[in-house]
Amino acid sequence: MSRILAIDYGESRTGLAITDPLGYTAQGLETINNQGSDKVILRRLAEIVEEYDINKFVIGYPINMDGTASQRSEKTEEFIHKLKSRFNTIEIDKQDERLTTVEAHKTMNDLNVNKNKKRSIVDTVAAVYILEAYINKPKE
Repeated sequence: MSRILAIDYGESRTGLAITDPLGYTAQGLETINNQGSDKVILRRLAEIVEEYDINKFVIGYPINMDGTASQRSEKTEEFIHKLKSRFNTIEIDKQDERLTTVEAHKTMNDLNVNKNKKRSIVDTVAAVYILEAYINKPKE
């Protein structure tokens, strides 16, 4: 069965989360340490697409609290273009990512996650929140 992969895109680190085979739940998959290289992300995504039979990407879309595009929106749009070029048969949806990183930090604080460990997993946890919001939103 096909799955959905959520992407919390960042210049240094990119978090990934994936649905279960039935598409009901979201699980954190990994954080890619890309250090500014989209090629690193695209290469890893190609491996994941093949391994998990991904049929849709959901990318966290950074918008301001008032709903307007943020400075990060343009960089995200550039990455979406690269995704479309590389994976032209996979559907791509955007998901509002406002406050997902804040919620990820809150969750990790509530769980007493070690400060050093937080940095390596915050983007993956944020990707889980992005994916949960996407799969739980009312279908139009």
